[in-house]
This record gives sequence, structure tokens and C-alpha cells, in this order.
Amino acid sequence: SLIGLLFSLTLPNIYQSKSILSPTGEKNELFSSLRGLGGLATLTGINISGSDGATVQIQALEKLKSLSFFTDSILPNIYLPDLMAIKSWDSKENRILHDLEKFNKEPPSAQKSYQVFKEIIRISNNPDTGLMTLTVQHHSPFIAKQWNELIVKELNNYFRTKDKLQAQAAVNYLNNQIAQTNYSEVKQSIAEIIKQKTQQLTLAEVSEFYVFDFIDPPVVMEQKSSPNRMMIFFISVIIGLILGSLIVLMRHFRESEKF
Repeated sequence: SLIGLLFSLTLPNIYQSKSILSPTGEKNELFSSLRGLGGLATLTGINISGSDGATVQIQALEKLKSLSFFTDSILPNIYLPDLMAIKSWDSKENRILHDLEKFNKEPPSAQKSYQVFKEIIRISNNPDTGLMTLTVQHHSPFIAKQWNELIVKELNNYFRTKDKLQAQAAVNYLNNQIAQTNYSEVKQSIAEIIKQKTQQLTLAEVSEFYVFDFIDPPVVMEQKSSPNRMMIFFISVIIGLILGSLIVLMRHFRESEKF
């Protein structure tokens, strides 16, 4: 029991920052209008099928889990020792203590850092409501909140940049197509697609939350999420009782055999 108590006291506090995300309505409405022109878009070589909110949500879940997202979007925006060399967090001074000697001696690779990063984040999708829950755990509640916001920001930036490139390429292509055709009906339809793609470019430029917006933003939590020191102590007490009882029984049987 004493060993369990001492062990629980050596464990650092872990804080959890949680946010609830919702796909942005403007992007979904725009995709719905684009899908209405899907037949002509296919004829002109523009693929806009499957670009609804649900698909983007699935893509975001997979992108968040990917090594490329961590390497390109997360790693350049964090102080890596906060992930790989943290010892404890001083709540009074809001200061993180690091083990920089080991970190500098053997700097962790991006893949090793990615494996640790995966362990501190949790993301779930509710298919009924379409909402996503993102959770980040860290020794510091301030870092947990900061990284939660960073993940959402970089997810929005990734899809914003991707859609801007695709929409601009589509507009350039359609402008060439409209200049080559002599049919007024086709020109009118192509012009409508160009209009929708231009709206997509505008939305990408002005919208901070391009794909996901906060329903419940992350906050700096005052209460730790783990460890549960009382539970560890109770478990150690139970284990101690079991081990103690086994030792007493074994000694009893040994003494009985002597007689």
C-alpha cells in the first residue's frame, strides 16, 4: 500500500482540453450548389462529386491521424521538447521543466515524435449529429488548450489551401473552355460553374473556420484528468492484502509440514 501511495505521488498531473467541432454551413451549402451542376462539370472535366460535409469530415479524421499532417502542419508550430522532453509543469509559475540533456543528446525523429503525439490526442465522430470531439492531453493545461486550437486551425488551413488550388485550377480551365465553345447554352452553364468556383475561392479567403468551427471551444482546465491517485492507492491496498494473505498461507502450510 505504501509503495502504491508513493508511486501515485510520483506521477505527474495530466490535464485534458476538449473541444466540440461542427462542419461549417457555408462550405456545405456551396458544395450542395456545385453538386447540382455535377453533370456539366463532369463533361467539362471538373470533378466535384463527393465534396459534401460528411466526406470532408471523414477526410479530416484521416488527415489528422496522418504522419504528413503532423510533419507539415504541427511539428513546425510547436516547441518539440514540450512533447518529447517534458518532466513536469510548475503550476505556480506556469513553467514547464524539460529534460533537455537527453533531448539534445538524441534528438527524436519526426516519426518517433508522431507516435508520442498520437498518444495524447483523441478524436471521435458522432455520425448522428455530425459533430466531432477533439481532446488533447498534456502536463500543462495551457499547452493542451494551445495545441487543441492549433490542430483545428491547421486542419482548416490544409483544406482551405487544397480547395483554393483546385478551385483556381478549375477557373483557369473553364475560362479556356468558355473561350473555345460557340454554344451559348454551354457558355452559360460553364459561367455558372465559374461563378460557384469563384465563390469557393472567396469563401476560402475570408473564412477563418473554413471547414470546422467550434461549438464548444477548448479552455484551460483547472482540474487534472489523471492520474487517479485514490484509485491507485485502493488497488495497491487490495494487491497488498492478496499478497499478504498468500504469504501468510504459504508460511502456515510450511509450518504445518514441519510437524
